[in-house]
Amino acid sequence: MAEKKKMLGEERRNFILQLLQKSNAPITGGELAKETNVSRQIIVNDITLLKAKSEPILATSQGYLYIQPSQPKTAIEKTIVCNHPPERVEEELNLLVEHGVTVKDVKIEHPVYGDLTASIMVSNRAEVAQFIRHIKKTKASYLSELTGGIHLHTVEAPSHQQIESAEQALKEKGILFMEN
Repeated sequence: MAEKKKMLGEERRNFILQLLQKSNAPITGGELAKETNVSRQIIVNDITLLKAKSEPILATSQGYLYIQPSQPKTAIEKTIVCNHPPERVEEELNLLVEHGVTVKDVKIEHPVYGDLTASIMVSNRAEVAQFIRHIKKTKASYLSELTGGIHLHTVEAPSHQQIESAEQALKEKGILFMEN
């Protein structure tokens, strides 16, 4: 079997860009490395160079996503505040996606670094399960662990009613942050 040839520089970055633009799902750095026969670190560097050229590439926990040019916005976006221990993250995310809500990110206010935001981009239970598996596999901490469980999510849904319904479910489970 012939060994696959390494793709070089600009040709490789153009190839990566085309793959990302055509994909509706995230593509991992490992998958891109395999496709181009280079290391994952080279892919990370390539993505950085593409972002420097203003390519709208988002690094998510599931892989890299190319953000397609926006069409007129039909989805409703809202920021919600939650408070719970790490062992309730999966429950929280599943409650949200079960109401047709996409969880775009998580944000905390760190005492030294200020606002920290991380992309989540989960819209269904399978994506939530994949996100949780990735956290466990990498032994990563949740951002909310830095703030005693208090964190914000940017959520998106086709209607206000779906977001309100999701908020009510979070409230009933004691996950939605409520002022005293």
